[in-house]
Amino acid sequence: MKSSSLTFKAGAGALESVRRHGFDLSSIGTIAGASGGAKWLVLSQLDRAILRSVVPHLDNPVHLIGSSIGSWRFACYAQADPTAAIERFEKAYLEQSYSEKPDIDEITAKSREILSIVLGDTGVAEILNSPLFRTHIMAVRSRHILASENAVLLALGLITAATLNAVSRSTLGWSFERALFYDEREIPPFFEVKGFPLQRVKLTPENLQDAIVATGSIPLVLSGVRDVAGAEAGVYRDGGVIDYHLDLPHSAHERFTLFPHFYGRIVPGWFDKKLAWRRPQAGNVDRTILISPSDDFVAKLPNGKIPDRTDFVNFEPAERVRIWKQCVTACVALADEFQEVIEKEQLAARLEPLW
Repeated sequence: MKSSSLTFKAGAGALESVRRHGFDLSSIGTIAGASGGAKWLVLSQLDRAILRSVVPHLDNPVHLIGSSIGSWRFACYAQADPTAAIERFEKAYLEQSYSEKPDIDEITAKSREILSIVLGDTGVAEILNSPLFRTHIMAVRSRHILASENAVLLALGLITAATLNAVSRSTLGWSFERALFYDEREIPPFFEVKGFPLQRVKLTPENLQDAIVATGSIPLVLSGVRDVAGAEAGVYRDGGVIDYHLDLPHSAHERFTLFPHFYGRIVPGWFDKKLAWRRPQAGNVDRTILISPSDDFVAKLPNGKIPDRTDFVNFEPAERVRIWKQCVTACVALADEFQEVIEKEQLAARLEPLW
């Protein structure tokens, strides 16, 4: 039997519904995108396939909710020519280069430069006026010493937050406040998300770029974004700190959430990566369909793994670019398999329980 490149998993409600009634693409109401930095490269071909074979069948409005790199991907989805935007993003991301020992300022500046390439001259207006998509971005506002850019203080704050998080995820609210930047044209299903202090900020032409940069601003790697227009004063950082894989209500009104993901499991927060017992709330993912590369597929990628930001340290720049390009090329198989599953209506037969 031919091995599969993709796995398809679903929350209990989605699993039952698709098995009983089949899957109508127009029933997708949300597309979710997780944090993960360079891991997104394993999804760039799948993103293209979704734009080709899914998006033309969607009924508006469809909510896009992302943290960190997920929001960067969706900044491409919501543009007038999303495939061209994905291609610009992929090229700029693959070919990013730095001095021998880049500091936080150089890395932050490069992030802004890549975003400028992704958005071009018209991207901001196209995202905010998309007839189909409603873009929402999850970041965090740092509290107490975590608002500092002093590396020692910030590291101390992160260690403290991680230690307390191991005891209870709710303690992250002492260190960070969720900041939901939202498209005011349509209230998303996660607008009233509970569990942590929450600030809601309308997306505007003045703050969209800062919100995208903020949600990808990994503490100690990139500088936080200070005083985003329309938001409370403060320093805004990577949304993955709390919402690494988006443990929040994905779906509403009996619609489904499509979640193209790097992994076959959902890790709630950044500090939960090594806490195997930490799972999302079942109700949040009840109608979520998770699509991810299979373990067999990942094992065949260069070095047997998905790209990640350790590659910047572990490989010389030219070698890193070569490996990443090989990975992107290999991932055409993911796009082909996804398109086949959709076109031949095989999803019901392929779905497995999310856990």
